[in-house]
Amino acid sequence: MTAETLSIDTLVVGAGQAGVAMSEHLGKMGVPHLVLERNRIAERWRTCRWDSLVANGPAWHDRFPGMTFEGLGPDAFATKDQVADYFESYARKLNAPIRTGVEVKSVARQKGRPGFTVETSDGVIEARRVVVATGPFQRPVIPPIAPKDATLTQLHSAEYRNPAQLPDGAVLVVGAGSSGVQIADELQRAGRTVYLSVGAHDRPPRAYRNRDFCWWLGVLGEWDKEVAGPGREHVTIAVSGAYGGQTIDFRRLAHQGITLVGLTKSFEGGVATFEQDLAFNLARGDESLMALLDAADAYIARNGIDLPEDPQARIVPADPDCVTNPLRELDLVQAGVSTIIWATGYAVDFGWLKVDAFDEKGKPKHQRGVSAEPGVYFLGLPWLSRRGSSFIWGVWHDARHIADHIVTQRKYLEYRDASQRAHEHASTDAANAPLAESHE
Repeated sequence: MTAETLSIDTLVVGAGQAGVAMSEHLGKMGVPHLVLERNRIAERWRTCRWDSLVANGPAWHDRFPGMTFEGLGPDAFATKDQVADYFESYARKLNAPIRTGVEVKSVARQKGRPGFTVETSDGVIEARRVVVATGPFQRPVIPPIAPKDATLTQLHSAEYRNPAQLPDGAVLVVGAGSSGVQIADELQRAGRTVYLSVGAHDRPPRAYRNRDFCWWLGVLGEWDKEVAGPGREHVTIAVSGAYGGQTIDFRRLAHQGITLVGLTKSFEGGVATFEQDLAFNLARGDESLMALLDAADAYIARNGIDLPEDPQARIVPADPDCVTNPLRELDLVQAGVSTIIWATGYAVDFGWLKVDAFDEKGKPKHQRGVSAEPGVYFLGLPWLSRRGSSFIWGVWHDARHIADHIVTQRKYLEYRDASQRAHEHASTDAANAPLAESHE
């Protein structure tokens, strides 16, 4: 960009899956736009994930409608680099107007005229509309209970890459969603002693009766649910495409060698203490699994579909000793724990967005991504319009809705402008008309 102020109809902030999807729909609808990305396209897939990560959904599902994964079977799980390459290729296919290496520092509404002033690392932009496509994984969260102990290596799952990165010794993994489970499993397979802190979770089957769980959530209408169930807003989902895709079973992981513990409660004097809720959390996870299997069986019976029986899916291994005799506390030194990995999620960071689009808790106020602040849109957030909103294909559909809204607003403004021009034209004609002669 030049030193002069650039004006654009719609500015999209972020060129991950949300920004690329937004650019596709805006381009198809003829909306002039620009996408700014402070790093590279799909950067977080490349540098904020561990080395062995694969997508949690199969390639036929976790993609945009307009392009498949090159050289990857439909039931395979794309690696993180394949996903990043996919979005780069998609952006090239669209000839998307993306500028990388440009950070958006602030967005503020202009006074006395429509639109926003956008301060960037490469100059100032004036935009009529702004789409915030920065996604939900902005700021890694490590809870305040983390011990203040310089002898321990502590890192968030966003910083974890592989077992060789860590110092020798046992590892405590806090958090048993998809990230925590896969990291703990990888570390144990690499020969580490691993303790895995398990909180509330859902654990769907990786596949059931010859269909992936993504397919089941689709036909059962689960992806289209608009709100999470009461008390389920912050329940993590334990699912994995690693090693070809397997159903997460915490008891199996324990029999494999991982020591399960309850929710991490506190650290004091080098001792970690845990809630005595491990058996309860596992039972609730089992309930979520069985409920989905029951719903799938009912769907098959109701529709007369010929799919093979799958009795193995309902087998729950016996409780291991770490469940029947759960640890209440763990002396980290005695246990040889040298590392704590916090798989405790992320928080959004909208400090750069100086607009009235947030509630008293700092959460975006929006309806299906259309913000309470006219001209500001959010894309890529969990439950933006439905359960599937933060998934690759869900982002694509939400982007289309937002693009439709932008086009509608542009049409209203064009009508106003056309009416104003017609009025001005009539006024000009009247001013230039000759005066009528008097016949008095």
